Amino acid sequence: MSEEKKGPGAIALGWWSREIAQRDIPAAKALSARLRRAAPLAVLCEPKVQELARALDLGPAQAEQLVRLATLLAELRETSTETLAKRLGGADPVLSTLRFQRLLRAEGQELTDHLRRAIAMADRRCNVAALAADLLHWEAARPRWCFHYFGAEAPAKDLEEKSA
Repeated sequence: MSEEKKGPGAIALGWWSREIAQRDIPAAKALSARLRRAAPLAVLCEPKVQELARALDLGPAQAEQLVRLATLLAELRETSTETLAKRLGGADPVLSTLRFQRLLRAEGQELTDHLRRAIAMADRRCNVAALAADLLHWEAARPRWCFHYFGAEAPAKDLEEKSA
């Protein structure tokens, strides 16, 4: 399947798997370190980030989303079947309800900072494809995150209708 026919989550997962996930490869480790520490403009100047932007068909208007996506993907060490919200919440949450609410209300750099801390609290592991898709469609994802955090599946039909 070509990347054009894949969804944004699958494209980002493929990019993460090729470029960042294998930390035993020096180039992947170096790119990950640069992305975690770089200022937004420096992230955009990375050739590999520009490859991701082309694959996702993101342009200058989505620069903030692209920077957030690349920066947070660099924080992850492994992918799993659980979404980040599920890993953070549930019966014994690793992120308090109050901090989760702050994360959902955050915008801009504050959102990136909250998500970076949340990823660390989730042992740097979650469903990479789901996180990427959610970051690219954050407004639509936030209600679903509430359901996942509290251990329930979001009613897909209701959320799709309200976010459209």
